[in-house]
Amino acid sequence: MAQHRDETTASSGAPQTPVSFELYPPRTDAAAIALGRTIDRLAQVDPAFISVTFGAGGSSRDRSLTVLRYILENTDIEPMAHLTCVGSSHAEANELVRRFLDAGIRSFLALRGDPPAGAGEDAPLGDLATAAELVQLIHRVQQEREPFAQVAVPGNPGARRIRKRADRTRVAVAAFPTGHPRSKDAARDVDVLLAKEVSGANLAITQLFWEADDYLSFVERARAAGVSIPILPGIMPTTTPARLAKLTELTGVEPPAEYSIALEIEPDAAGQTDIGISFATDLAAEVLAGGAPGLHLYTYNRHEAVLDVVDRLGLMPKTQTANERNVTRR
Repeated sequence: MAQHRDETTASSGAPQTPVSFELYPPRTDAAAIALGRTIDRLAQVDPAFISVTFGAGGSSRDRSLTVLRYILENTDIEPMAHLTCVGSSHAEANELVRRFLDAGIRSFLALRGDPPAGAGEDAPLGDLATAAELVQLIHRVQQEREPFAQVAVPGNPGARRIRKRADRTRVAVAAFPTGHPRSKDAARDVDVLLAKEVSGANLAITQLFWEADDYLSFVERARAAGVSIPILPGIMPTTTPARLAKLTELTGVEPPAEYSIALEIEPDAAGQTDIGISFATDLAAEVLAGGAPGLHLYTYNRHEAVLDVVDRLGLMPKTQTANERNVTRR
């Protein structure tokens, strides 16, 4: 399994900006085959990790685990499992974390999750009320699975030492640069992120934003409040007006008017794709220039647009040939 990496290194030995990707589990066999090819393409750029979203239902959980196992068994990339508080008792959440750990998963994204459709915002989610509680549970389960033990000291008969424990799990959490939909004010979002770090989170990944200043100012406020964990900007190349409208509906975050208009008035699909990739590339370049520790790219389960962004930013591994880059963009 790939080791946790804060940065990758190109063949020249120079630091390379870490890139990671998000996928969702396929709903059909045909989609599963296509997703396997997408994972293989994404693995060529040596991402720090690939995360896989996760539903509350049993079948969705099984499909998520299948994708995570494919990444684990067929690539050198770290797979990250999403977990939510929705619909889980303490016992169920404990068993699920153990199941992922038993499969070899060592990275998690702990999310509060949303109430079921039709339920009110204050509807109970389960025994775990917050992402911070889920973070604590993940670390506790790992510690219970791998208790301290003594082992013999080679070359020193009768001597014993504490066995080295496995690396601590990476537990990421969500951050909201434009504000959580249920948050009353911006300070509350920072306080919640700090509480997640205190609970044991060691990485944050932002939800979508469309303006670099939203991310940069959020990070500035978080640092001033005492948050010290890396905060990865989450960026999604959005290449059709319909997709952009859907994201606006789901997140409540309005994109820049000029971006929306440009997509709407461009009649050609290839032209729309170029507009979306160019916007995402410019946004990524701006947050990186402002100090972002890497990029987390939402993929729509397709590799072409996100790899084009990576290529335009000059973040393709130096060892990848021009021919391989061309293949990924077909």
